[in-house]
Amino acid sequence: MRTSADAGRGHRRAALVQSLLGDVFSGRMRAGDHLVTQDLADRFKVSHTPVREALIALAGMGIIDLVPNRGAVVRRVSRQEVREVCQVRRVLECEATRLACGRIALADLDALALELKRMVANRSPGPAVIPAARALDTRLHDLIADCCGNAFLAHEIGRLKTLFRAFRDVAWEHDEARNDYRRLAQESGEHLAIVAALRAGDARGAKRAMARHIRSGIQYWSRALPARPAESSGQAHPNGSTKRSRR
Repeated sequence: MRTSADAGRGHRRAALVQSLLGDVFSGRMRAGDHLVTQDLADRFKVSHTPVREALIALAGMGIIDLVPNRGAVVRRVSRQEVREVCQVRRVLECEATRLACGRIALADLDALALELKRMVANRSPGPAVIPAARALDTRLHDLIADCCGNAFLAHEIGRLKTLFRAFRDVAWEHDEARNDYRRLAQESGEHLAIVAALRAGDARGAKRAMARHIRSGIQYWSRALPARPAESSGQAHPNGSTKRSRR
């Protein structure tokens, strides 16, 4: 039976994972950097246990390597890898969207549509809009996964969504730094098309709208994430290749 202590530790682990992913994808942590458990525990003011659990989770995502006698080492994450993860996301979420059609309460869809229309209509968005856009994005995608009727599919989406949202948040930080918020209105329009198709009971249309939304996100995230040296200058990786080695 899951206790409140277990839930609290799970939240701490998730917050650690999200924060460290943001550091990696924004370039604040670089390939080859070592992650020291004690340093992370001090930084986040937590015990060693959630730190170790977060590092294991990051290793499972392919973001760090747990190397014997060296600890946790940040891997090189390329734009190509971001695109590959997003391609997997497209397959999973498009199917979840198709299955969720007709299963989502109309009241929930109407409430989302109302807020998305307000977001689209905002002609002068600023930094304060980003948390609202993030919350709407999370709400729609979680609603679809929760209502798809396939527990295994929902679990797989849940397993990867931390990665998806780290890409999203770093990309939005990039826009905030440039005072460029055009993507927020564009993304809200894409979400609105998904909601409209779901509201109409159009499973094929909803699936197509989700596919367009994720393709657009792939292009945007790939541009916004910092280029790694091997990508920007053609320099070879330590293994002599400009492409990552398959693990």
